[in-house]
Amino acid sequence: MGARLTEPATEGWDRSSLAFIAASFASLSGIFCLTTAVGKQVYDLSHRELDLGIVGLVEFAPALLLILFTGTIADRHRRKNVAAIAALGTATACALMGVYVSTDPTAVGPIFAIALLFGVARAFYNPASRALISDVVPPERLPWLVPRRSSVVQASFIVGPVLGGTLYAVAPVVPYIAATGLVLTASVLLASMDVQNRRGVEEASPSSRLHDTLEGFRFVRRHRVLLATIGLDLFAVLFGGAAALLPAIAEERLGVGAVGFGWLRASIGIGGGAMSLWLARRPVTRHVGRTMLITTGMFGACTIVLGATTVYAVAFGALVVLSAADAISVYIRSTVAPLVTPPHMRGRVSAVEMVFIGATNELGSFESGVTGQWFGAGPAVVVGGVATIGIVGLWAIRFPELRALDRFPGTDSADD
Repeated sequence: MGARLTEPATEGWDRSSLAFIAASFASLSGIFCLTTAVGKQVYDLSHRELDLGIVGLVEFAPALLLILFTGTIADRHRRKNVAAIAALGTATACALMGVYVSTDPTAVGPIFAIALLFGVARAFYNPASRALISDVVPPERLPWLVPRRSSVVQASFIVGPVLGGTLYAVAPVVPYIAATGLVLTASVLLASMDVQNRRGVEEASPSSRLHDTLEGFRFVRRHRVLLATIGLDLFAVLFGGAAALLPAIAEERLGVGAVGFGWLRASIGIGGGAMSLWLARRPVTRHVGRTMLITTGMFGACTIVLGATTVYAVAFGALVVLSAADAISVYIRSTVAPLVTPPHMRGRVSAVEMVFIGATNELGSFESGVTGQWFGAGPAVVVGGVATIGIVGLWAIRFPELRALDRFPGTDSADD
């Protein structure tokens, strides 16, 4: 019992750790509030699954097009300042969306344009904020901090969609006002953090930026475990991501309105949040690779159930289990990446990782929108779930290093 009391379970909770966690919650709650409202808004205006996919595509494009700059900037400047400024840009996009919605819009084109601005801001925010976690605590504390940040991420995935759906039912402009306030709060919190000053590096030329970016790609390619964990997330969720089609599923297959849709989106956070809390108390320490493969397979199976059902309770439950499985996969990938990456390269590797994750989420949304337009929302989701299970089988064969991964790289083998 005495050993338990002296265990460093809360040593990371200094001022900067709390500010980082609070900023993550405020930023992501605002973003999920915004994206829930935007999805509902777009589908109410056009009733086209393809338009839901286009929103994802324009949000993803900046992360790919600006990759020469985003990761390098995160490595060459103070990451907390880069994240704070990018959060301010995100808040600007939220405010512009609110202004447009207040005019009683009839076209989705301006929404796509504002979503592009949102994507630019997030392209700079994501690599800086993801690399920032390794500045807040030393490497040996990352397996402790990652699940706690994951818990607030999942909590924001509950609060944001419920807030967005409920406020949208009150008036379509209200969720954008709330989102603006939340993301502005995150910007202030990030700017207030007191983290170690990063080493200064001279301004990069275009050729050196290209070299830095390619070095990030080369690093990921050389480390097959890192490549396997990022690639599995990319291809599995690229096909299995159903969140983009939830507005269509909620209305056409489940027969619910904005509030029901908001809770459907929130079910993702409920499952993921519960699992993140469990991981904070009982983190994965053994059979890491096999666990990631199994939980990704569960993600695909629950995606099939979601696409096949017309019962709200079943869809809600499938999303809860689906997101719980995904939380384990995300926890493993988020822990592996900083542990195998040298500190001076974490921004560049994070930028590469965010292109993969952006492809997973936003480009996956476009894929879902296209297939949803062709086959209907339900069949498109089922096909995606089947493809996800196929990807898991392929990865198990293609990457024996992932199957064989027992513990996180560089962790003390005595710690279970």
